[in-house]
Amino acid sequence: MQVIETGPELAATIHRFESHGASSVHLGTGTGDAHVYAIHIEPGGEIGPHEAGFDQLFIVVEGAGWAAGADGVQIPLDSGRAVIVHRGEIHSKGSETGMKAIMVQVSALRPPEDAPT
Repeated sequence: MQVIETGPELAATIHRFESHGASSVHLGTGTGDAHVYAIHIEPGGEIGPHEAGFDQLFIVVEGAGWAAGADGVQIPLDSGRAVIVHRGEIHSKGSETGMKAIMVQVSALRPPEDAPT
């Protein structure tokens, strides 16, 4: 077993996509194209619109925020809620009050067939 600290003091600032107030801790990679991050978004922070290079599972574990697609419509996210972003999809994420999330990136991700949309 290996313990990994995920606190914001260990996070690297996200500079891409006109982001501000956002940082990440790389938690690991997997065989093939698989990456896992702890994402920290400060109050008023945002990861700006960009094309997803991987399918992403973005799970809010603390606080609240939003995710938006190419249309810019913000979908509210709070602790325990998740969103899937598909490769090639334009999207952004942010928070007015602060949010911590786990982001899993893989080549292809299929949600459960019985998942509500």
